Formats: sequence, structure tokens, C-alpha cells
Amino acid sequence: MLEPGDDAFEELRPAYAMAGEPAVLVRPATAAEVAEAVRFAATVDLPVSVRSGGHGAASFANPGGMVIDLGLLATVDVGEEGVVRIGGGATWGAVAEALATSGLALTSGDTRSVGVGGLTLGGGIGWMVRQYGLALDSLRSAEVVLADGRIVTASAAENPDLFWALRGGGGNFGVVTSFTFQAHSVNGVVFGTLTFGLDDLPGLLRGWRDAMRQAPIDLNSTILAMPAFGDAPPALLVFVCWAGAEEEADEAIAPLRALPGLLADEVAPRAYADILDDPHPPEGPITVVDYNGFTDDFDDATIDTLVEAHAGAGAAVLMLRYLRGALNRVPAEETAFAHRGSEVLMILAAFLGPDAGADGEAAVRRRFAVLDAHTTGAYSNFSAHASADVLARIFPPQTLARLRQVKRVYDPDNLFARNHNIVPAEGAMSATALG
Repeated sequence: MLEPGDDAFEELRPAYAMAGEPAVLVRPATAAEVAEAVRFAATVDLPVSVRSGGHGAASFANPGGMVIDLGLLATVDVGEEGVVRIGGGATWGAVAEALATSGLALTSGDTRSVGVGGLTLGGGIGWMVRQYGLALDSLRSAEVVLADGRIVTASAAENPDLFWALRGGGGNFGVVTSFTFQAHSVNGVVFGTLTFGLDDLPGLLRGWRDAMRQAPIDLNSTILAMPAFGDAPPALLVFVCWAGAEEEADEAIAPLRALPGLLADEVAPRAYADILDDPHPPEGPITVVDYNGFTDDFDDATIDTLVEAHAGAGAAVLMLRYLRGALNRVPAEETAFAHRGSEVLMILAAFLGPDAGADGEAAVRRRFAVLDAHTTGAYSNFSAHASADVLARIFPPQTLARLRQVKRVYDPDNLFARNHNIVPAEGAMSATALG
């Protein structure tokens, strides 16, 4: 157990500085030690937050509380038939490298340093989402430390209500100390960027959409429109990731290469582990105003509204991820991630200078909010701010109501509240009542 002033605490401190300094930091090495920390926090009424990779460290402040840092629980054990057990503190870069020696991979995020735990519990939209679905769709079981310190397994056969809730409900229900996934055979990918001119963003979005609607399911694609940052000029990039037979890649990617305005083609065969990157955020004092939303139909009206919102937000990043495929084949009620009709995930982030003030932030949020009429909800892993309004966008009413019932069983006192918090339903219920 580490406190401010301890050498080890100060070494880890940058990960928590923006979030408000916790009173205590623990780095357990076993599930039993996690359970001990949880019981202690509950006894002395310390709010608990959990760190997996650390990308969300600044999003959900826990000043004066306990941070359970899972960095020592980071093993990756590959078993028979592609079954892999991953510690709750592992990062996706380490997982990709460990699986590569066996010709395996798991669809994950885009970033090497993002934690397996946080990403999986919120969804996991990665470079193979179209053929394998979300990261949570490959999850087979989880070892979980509950709010009362019990260590349980959640799977389709054991505590199935908890297993349902973990797959999309975030860290609301306990500390996941290990995940068991079904990995997939992937010997390499064809990956890279197509760079386009900046003169016709609406036309490029329409052409990209039409091409992806006809593309084989092994082709994944993301569009990224970047403003100028420092010495870097603005850029319009189409990322492609082909995870099928290499000899079929050129034919699959050809419709994207044929879109007007192609300036550069940097697509080539690569190892899957090598395509995961780490973000490089702009330097200096800035305020980020973010927005994301799923759309079931990326039609012309949605594109026009999106382009207008992006153009009016100043220095803003636009990212679009094409999703149709395996994600859509899972019934909406099967997991707590319910946005199963989605065609595209839209992400916007405006970078405001220190003089923008509250009025400047509000103006950008109003501009982004016009997209609400074209979206069906939000993605929790890209929602940096917690509020009741954001929660209502992440979870449809029926899903949220069921999550509150599960929360009442497994965390009735809401110990795990430093997240997109699901408040327990009122009343008492036993752990067997949900079946």
C-alpha cells in the first residue's frame, strides 16, 4: 500500500496527477491481494478506482480515494486451441506480441499501451472488428473480485448475469483480475494509410461508405481528418487493415484506392503487433471537447451534418470507423454493449486554446450536438466525461435498467463508482435472483 511521498507512489504519480491525487495506491500481485484491498476500502469507506493500462486515469477523478493499480497482473498465457488467459493489468501491445509467436491475435484497440481490462469491459473496437466483432465478443470468462471481497468466475455457465454485465458495463461490478479469450488465427495483415487531398471531404466520405458497404468482411477501414498541429500540415487519411489471405488484399482495397484525390499509398504487409501505435496528443495548455456516436445508417444527410459540425469546430479531429459485420450479428440483448445495429462510429475532438473559456466549450458542444438526431448512442471507451446525460447515451433504457439490477446484486453500496457509474436499483436482491 503506497501513499503520497512514498518513492513508488511518486514514480507512478504522473498517471494520476490530472485525475486528482488518491489517498492510497495499491499494486496487488494476486487476486487475493486485490480482494484484501477491496475489503479494506469498503471497511474505511474509501472510494475505489481501478487502473488497467492507464488511458482513463485523467477521466474519472478519485481524489482522496484508493487506486487499485493492476500493473503487476499482466501475464499472457496461451493455452490449447487458441484459448488465452490474460491478466487484468496487461496492455494490448504486450498481448499482440505474445500471441504472434503462435500465429494468433485478438481484435483490440489501436494503441499498444491501452489496458486489456478497460477496453474489453467497455467494448473493444479494433482492426478486426468486422470479422471478429468487439474484443468482448471473444471473451469466454473472467475472474472477478467483488465488492465484498469474494473472488468469482463469470461466464456463460457461472454467474451469467455478471458475465452479461461485464461485457459492456465497464468497471461497475468488480475488479477483473484475469480474462480468458478465444484468440483467432492471424499470421499477418496488410495495413497502412491512403492519403487524400483535402478539397472534397463530403465526396470522400460518400465514396468510402459506398466502397465499404461492398467490401469483403476481412477489410476494416477508418477515416482520420487531422487539422494542422505545430509543423504538421492538415491531413486526410484512410486507414485500411486486411486480415485475410495476402494475395487477395489488392483486389479488396482497390475500390478505396480508386477514390478521387489519392496522393499517397503506404499500405503494405505487416505483423499485427506492429500496427498498434501510441497516440501523440498536442502539446500545451488545451481543452478537448469530445463527441462520439454510433449511426445505424451513414446516409447522405448524416454525412452533410457531420461535415458541417466538423468544419465549424475549429481545430478538430474527425475519425470514422466502419463497423458492419460480426458486431451486427450479436443480438442487442446478449451483452451490455447494445449498439449492435451500427454501421459507423463517429468521433470528433475539438482542441481549444486556454482563452476559449466556458462559452467557447459550450459553443462547440452545441455544434456537435446536432449529430444526436443521426446517432443511436455513444461508445463508453471514447466518452471522457461522466454524467447522467452521457450514461443515457451509452446505454439504452432497457439495458441500463438491467444493469442496475445486476449492480444491486454485486455492488449494492456502489463501491465501484469512479466510472460511467451505474447506480444500483433500489431494494434488496440475492445473487441467485437473476439466474
